[in-house]
Amino acid sequence: MEIPNILVKIENSIALFTLNRPTQLNALNNKLIDNLNLQLEKIKNDKNVKSVIITGSGEKAFVAGADIKEFAQFSKEEGKNLAKDGQNKLFDFIENFPKPIIAAINGFALGGGLELAMSCHIRLASNNAKMGLPEVSLGVIPGYGGTQRLAQLVGKGKAFEMITTGRMIDANEALNYRLVNNVVEANNLIPKCEEMALQIAKNSPNAISAAIKSINAGFNSSIDGFEVEIDSFGSCFETEDFFEGTNAFLEKRKPNF
Repeated sequence: MEIPNILVKIENSIALFTLNRPTQLNALNNKLIDNLNLQLEKIKNDKNVKSVIITGSGEKAFVAGADIKEFAQFSKEEGKNLAKDGQNKLFDFIENFPKPIIAAINGFALGGGLELAMSCHIRLASNNAKMGLPEVSLGVIPGYGGTQRLAQLVGKGKAFEMITTGRMIDANEALNYRLVNNVVEANNLIPKCEEMALQIAKNSPNAISAAIKSINAGFNSSIDGFEVEIDSFGSCFETEDFFEGTNAFLEKRKPNF
């Protein structure tokens, strides 16, 4: 019987996806990317799921990189297609997912693993986590959006430093760089992520989806983020969530979203 490369647990409005290739330190390969896309598609419109947590199996790694043996002999065009397909299928898909996705970085997040974490909306790291984009040591660069998202998160100078040196940083450095939102004890990582997810679940799913769209628009040079915000703000007024939220406020009760 084949062992699944993603363990799925859905409970209390939270979908917990555990990437499960422990002997390969959960390295990304095409099959894992395809399956993660499939699992996210399954819960995209599930009203019982309000947020997602992605973590890695075992105690050593979130995702220790991409599976190099899959592309070691690729041509230029094959390399371009690998990056494009991966970005479209998973990394951009996660960034624009209508439900908040939290990366629980439980160890090494290197190369494609850090790119995966950066595509998530929120990142929490265990205090033993190590992060980096070491691709230049292999004669290549990050190809799943790493050059773009790292600069957005930590600034252009730090992105140049991290990518050109290829060095790893620890969890506290990542926090200082604002690469992660918080650092917690390893045994408290998933509980802290769940605590945040439950706080999210108290709020309007429609408004959260609109907020994700609007925030992302501000980092897309081809879109006017202010116009997206104005349109999304107006659209909220036509939703049941707005009616429930405003009435709950006026009636001095908690909303039931």
